[in-house]
Amino acid sequence: MAIIVGIKFRSGNKIYYFDPKDILFNEGDGVIVETARGQEYGVVSITNKEVEEKDIVSPLKPVIRKATADDLKKVEKNLQDKEHALKVIREKVAEMGITMKLVDAEYTFDRSKLIFYFTADGRVDFRELVKILASIFKIRIELRQIYERDDTKMRGALASCGRPCCCTTHLPDFEKVSIKMAKIQGLSLNPQKISGVCGRLMCCLKYENAYYSEVYKEMPKVGSKVKTPDGEGTVEQNDLIKQTSRVRVLLSNGDYDMRTYKLEDMKIGAKQSTSEIDAMPDDEE
Repeated sequence: MAIIVGIKFRSGNKIYYFDPKDILFNEGDGVIVETARGQEYGVVSITNKEVEEKDIVSPLKPVIRKATADDLKKVEKNLQDKEHALKVIREKVAEMGITMKLVDAEYTFDRSKLIFYFTADGRVDFRELVKILASIFKIRIELRQIYERDDTKMRGALASCGRPCCCTTHLPDFEKVSIKMAKIQGLSLNPQKISGVCGRLMCCLKYENAYYSEVYKEMPKVGSKVKTPDGEGTVEQNDLIKQTSRVRVLLSNGDYDMRTYKLEDMKIGAKQSTSEIDAMPDDEE
């Protein structure tokens, strides 16, 4: 077993494990830690806790100290200075005619690096821009291209459900989402109805997909023949939540009627198969 403390950075939801070095932390404590990018400021999300060795990537980097008042002032200054940095780079991008959309900027805690995040339709040659920015800020410059989902995660937005986007509130990583999930769940395949603010498929399609996939296999195929307590009929529609089917039944008097039956009340000749849906290409990210 190993003792860890879980740390979050910036507005991200992913938790990283660090070695607390015999320091006792409370949730919400600001800390200074050693990372691959140098010293960084983070916030405690998981207090000192024992975890199995297989759950960590050794060796754990150490927590240097709890954040002091001076550290917090430095963090605040970095946040203020990034606004000036964004103004400068936007001016330079416009002057140079570079096609990119600036999303955010970030000073590392120790100000060893200034990182700019941007989106673009394709690859961008920004080598000359980096040289100009380095001469202005006298610091190491990094331009990092991100994509639509990252853009929304960093900026934050309200989803169509009226709540903040999942990526900004609780998802540690982007979920793999595909058009197959929408099809199994019986949702409209209109991109405008199943796409998020980022323009990609909504992350929440993943949440109940395991349930829908299992029930889908048990339900009769739409268009297939089933035996019901009222006679044989043809399945017109399935409700996977209620596990019921709308069946067009041939009655004893020769008339047809549309009736709803529970899954257990039908004798099914052919159940659903996901083979055709599995063959569809994924539309991920």
